[in-house]
Parts: sequence; C-alpha cells; structure tokens
Amino acid sequence: MNPPSYRHDTVLPLPIEVRAEAWAVDAACSGNPGPMEYRAIDLQTGAEIFRYGPIHGTNNIGEFLAIVHALALMEQQGITDKAVYSDSYNAILWVNKRQCKTKLARNEQTLRLFQIIARAESWLRSHPSHNPVIKWETAKWGEIPADFGRKA
Repeated sequence: MNPPSYRHDTVLPLPIEVRAEAWAVDAACSGNPGPMEYRAIDLQTGAEIFRYGPIHGTNNIGEFLAIVHALALMEQQGITDKAVYSDSYNAILWVNKRQCKTKLARNEQTLRLFQIIARAESWLRSHPSHNPVIKWETAKWGEIPADFGRKA
C-alpha cells in the first residue's frame, strides 16, 4: 500500500483526498462511561473551533454531540462551504437518523447530558439540511486531527 500524498494548502498535514474546507470533530472519554469531552479543529488552520466538557457520558455520545455542535455553529455563522469529518460511524448514523441511540443509564449523574442530547436531537429535527458529514478514514489517513491523543 502506498503512503498517502499530502496537501500543501493547509497548516495540518492532510491527505490529498481530504477536503481542506472542513472541521474535524472528536471526543474523548476516561472510562466508558466517565468524564467525556469533545472538540472541533479547523482543517485549514489547525485552530480549535470549540471544546466542551468534561461531563459524565460516553465516547459515542461525545462524538454525536460534537457533530451536532459543529453543524449548529456552522449554520449560526452562515458557513455553508465546509464539511464535518468524524471518525465515528455510530455518531454519523445517529446524526443521520436524528436520534442518539445510547444505552447510557438516565440518572442524577447523567441528567444534564440527557438534556443536551434532547436539545441536539431537536435541533437536528428542525434543521433537516446541513453541511455534509464525512467519515474520517483512520486506517488510510491516520488519527483525525481533532483527536485528543490519549489512547493507551
């Protein structure tokens, strides 16, 4: 297998087939469930666009919320020419179905998180068209640029 060719129009080293006009999102969770946080990185500049957490949750929920957060912020800022990359197949599926299909227990510790999830699902249902969400191909391109770098 040949190594990927890289773009020369971005600060980050991105493979040629990756759109530079995009944000990459990722989540990190210490334990599952556990303290969870997520963020977005602009692929052209390498700048962190937003970061949320930590809050008690799961990695999949963080990945889902990161995508919705990015889409909502793009809409709020009138950004129509960027995509969102996520390395989470489940989160992309949940966004497309407009529902977070988590099995996380609802309890006092997760009450705030479930309120955020409900708000994200409501936003998805009321905003049917949005910027494209593209699967980040980790096996081909390496870790997504928004990765927190905490894997053991």
